[in-house]
Amino acid sequence: MILHICGAADWAEVGEGGEYRPSSLEDVGFIHCSDFGTAHLPANALYRGRTDLVLLEIDPAKLGVPVRWEDGEPPHPAGVWFPHVYGPLPHAAVVGVHEFGEVDGGGFRLPSSLAHR
Repeated sequence: MILHICGAADWAEVGEGGEYRPSSLEDVGFIHCSDFGTAHLPANALYRGRTDLVLLEIDPAKLGVPVRWEDGEPPHPAGVWFPHVYGPLPHAAVVGVHEFGEVDGGGFRLPSSLAHR
C-alpha cells in the first residue's frame, strides 16, 4: 500500500467510479505519494497548520498506471525515495481514507488507524 495526502473536500468531490487528478498530475506528470514510514515527512514540510487533510490508502495493484519509486524534488537529505503515481487515481484504488491531522505538540504522525499495519 502507498499513501497520498489531500484535502478532505478534494477527495469528497471524487465520486464512485471517478478519478482524482491533483494539480501535480498536470504540473509534474505524477501524483506525489508516500509509504507508511515516510508520510509524515511531506506533511511536516508542507502542511503545518492544516486541519482539513485526509490520508488516502492506495492499493497500487488497482491503479492501472505506473508507480515509480524516485527521489524527491529536491532530493531528500537522507536519500528517501517516494512512490509517484503516473496517472489519475481511480476511486476504486483507494481502499481506506484516514483523517490526518497534527498531533498534540505539533507535527504529523501516521494515524492510529494505520499505525498497526
